[in-house]
Amino acid sequence: MPPPPPPPLLLLAALAAAAAGPGCPLPRGPAGGCHGPSAADSATCVDMQLRTCSDVAYNWTTFPTLLEQRSREVVESSSEYILLSVLHHLLEGQCNPDLRLLGCAVLAPRCEGGRVRRPCRHVCEGLREACQPAFDAIDMAWPYFLDCGRYFASVEEGCYDPLEKLREGLDAEEALPSGLPPTFIRFTHHSYAQMVRVLRRTAARCAHVAKTYSIGRSFNGKELLVIEFSARPGQHELMEPEVKLIGNIHGNEVAGREMLIYLAQYLCSEYLLGSPRIQRLLNTTRIHLLPSMNPDGYEVAAAEGAGYNGWTSGRQNAQNLDLNRNFPDLTSEYYRLASSRSVRSDHIPIPQHYWWGKVAPETKAIMKWMRTTPFVLSASLHGGDLVVSYPFDFSKHPQEEKMFSPTPDEKMFKLLARAYADVHPMMMDRSENRCGGNFLKRGSIINGADWYSFTGGMSDFNYLHSNCFEITVELGCVKFPPEEALYTLWQHNKEPLLNFVEMVHRGIKGVVMDKFGKPVKNARILVKGIRHDITTAPDGDYWRLLPPGPHIVIAQAPGYSKVIKKVTIPARMKRAGRVDFILQPLGTGPKKVLLGPRRSGSGLRDPLGGASSYREPEEVGQEPLGGRRQPSSGGSKPWWWSYFTSLSQHKPRWLLKY
Repeated sequence: MPPPPPPPLLLLAALAAAAAGPGCPLPRGPAGGCHGPSAADSATCVDMQLRTCSDVAYNWTTFPTLLEQRSREVVESSSEYILLSVLHHLLEGQCNPDLRLLGCAVLAPRCEGGRVRRPCRHVCEGLREACQPAFDAIDMAWPYFLDCGRYFASVEEGCYDPLEKLREGLDAEEALPSGLPPTFIRFTHHSYAQMVRVLRRTAARCAHVAKTYSIGRSFNGKELLVIEFSARPGQHELMEPEVKLIGNIHGNEVAGREMLIYLAQYLCSEYLLGSPRIQRLLNTTRIHLLPSMNPDGYEVAAAEGAGYNGWTSGRQNAQNLDLNRNFPDLTSEYYRLASSRSVRSDHIPIPQHYWWGKVAPETKAIMKWMRTTPFVLSASLHGGDLVVSYPFDFSKHPQEEKMFSPTPDEKMFKLLARAYADVHPMMMDRSENRCGGNFLKRGSIINGADWYSFTGGMSDFNYLHSNCFEITVELGCVKFPPEEALYTLWQHNKEPLLNFVEMVHRGIKGVVMDKFGKPVKNARILVKGIRHDITTAPDGDYWRLLPPGPHIVIAQAPGYSKVIKKVTIPARMKRAGRVDFILQPLGTGPKKVLLGPRRSGSGLRDPLGGASSYREPEEVGQEPLGGRRQPSSGGSKPWWWSYFTSLSQHKPRWLLKY
């Protein structure tokens, strides 16, 4: 039911304010209205009563607002307020609840001691940079009342951070039990707040080799927090391979979440204690740990508790989406392309129709993360069985639920899977009664589609869209194990995790340069007999995971002649061989390159955001928008316009871009 229109007298008052003369102290908005008092003006503080803004970090506001809205009723009937209440769903969880809290700081300004405090301009600017692509994706203009230069203030002017409550309870330090050393690991289940505190405390202890950062937010607004370890945290180093480990993609499969929290503490402690293995690993590898990809689902599962959790309770995210079925189905496209020898079947772009459906913010965050970091190796940690599976997860015959469907890198994927399974004591246990006993004859590894076929998986997407090889590890048959089982689980998985990460140094690495020593980014590295190319990073460096044996390796890029080298990888080699390429420019003759997958609409905006430090090849480029996200044509209004006009008599034409 739409909110009631503002009372006539109040509406007249608002119109009178809109017609204010030149004495207005601030720039005018789309209606010509004066945009509120300065921070120094006195104000009468009143109790905050706006439902949409009930979770802001303050209890008192004032009228008129910064938009000259003179009562709660006027605010609640405004298009600006309606926008804040539905923005969460319009943007499909992107920038939630950050944008709502930012808007509330304007529609319900903070009042303290009889004075108005304005939100900080730098917070607004940072949020606009991060959230603009989400508005572009639905063809909506940036709301005028979130103009950072108009309604926000500088730190020198005494502004406040409207997003401070998002960090409430996460910054407070949780003291360890007295007498315990800082290296002590508590083998317990961690709530979201506890997980964040442990990761931040660990990064602070090892600040010279560790840092935390967020790749985005869940649908309910929880940070997807990553802890990174490397000799130079925060930056990619030339020829230093990048590895990611992801846990809790299904919210009720919690063992992986805890293993990565423990692993972070272990890496920090062992590095400080001088462990040669860990110091060598962190000095030569950049490791990213995302313990929880689905913190919203975890909350549902944790509410039931260990041992009582159902098989599916909390599996999905807050939108009821299975995140490991939510990635683009590139495998079907691969099978189509594989029949043609003249078209590339790697680095497949995201199809237009994918954006027509529901894309979880957690899924989008992972895809954007992959775009900004040149990952080489990855593992996703699950629960419900005891086995390591590897791509493809979708059967090459769609009607076959179980069908062996290998990638061109089948040999390498088997080596990666065995690197985990062969050192896991329970995966190697020959007891017929153990969890996952039906995988014993296979050595506790299996091709995903040969186990069961499904589309939209994260592992297939990694392999077909980027340079990254990802496996899936099922850590045990109990999805939410009791607390007393966690220490044993850690002991079983510590060595497999380390052994797997060390596999990133198998194969070859190097730099592709031109004759002047300038790096050639997005050059292709081909291996004869393996129809799957990888590409160079912006600095021209590359990593190619390869099994032992002889290989013919080719480097090529548009405008250059290709270079061919023969390499032999010894069976026991544990450090990637260095193979550099110097490309010579071609003459004026025709250029012959293998075509990549083509798509239409290349000029449209990219839902994953703008420029980044790491991009896919030119022919992959930016994914176009599709369906309801496409810009309107022929003067028609966007799909969301009728939604606003049905809820309010005020038509927010300031949201239209055309």
